[in-house]
Amino acid sequence: MWIQKIIHLRPRPRGFHLITDEILRETPEIRQFRVGLMHIFIQHTSASLALNEHADTTVRADMEAHFSRHLVPPDMPYFSHTYEGPDDMPAHIKSVLIGSSLTLPITNGRLNLGTWQGIYLGEHRDRARSRRIVVTIFGD
Repeated sequence: MWIQKIIHLRPRPRGFHLITDEILRETPEIRQFRVGLMHIFIQHTSASLALNEHADTTVRADMEAHFSRHLVPPDMPYFSHTYEGPDDMPAHIKSVLIGSSLTLPITNGRLNLGTWQGIYLGEHRDRARSRRIVVTIFGD
């Protein structure tokens, strides 16, 4: 069986946001699958998806601080793609580094994640709009 749907996420500020519960709330069909996969794809080039620590919010704050201060700081003089502002090119670089999709196992109607794992939306724009995520679920 295959199911596919688009989830619209509300706008969020720049940073890493836990969206596991939101995705599960929008995909109750997952309970029909004994064994399967959930593939999640974000349809944007200035945001990303990741799997990481879900319990401690300081992990998400530290991720944002590290990416924005050390790996890809804004306003670098060599960026020429700045049509949408100083966060434009840094957002695209962060998206490439982190990635635009996740594939997660389903076991007995639930995501089979590790104890401390959750799905992150990496929002890399200062003033982002809503984000679209395509979720495809397949299996038995």
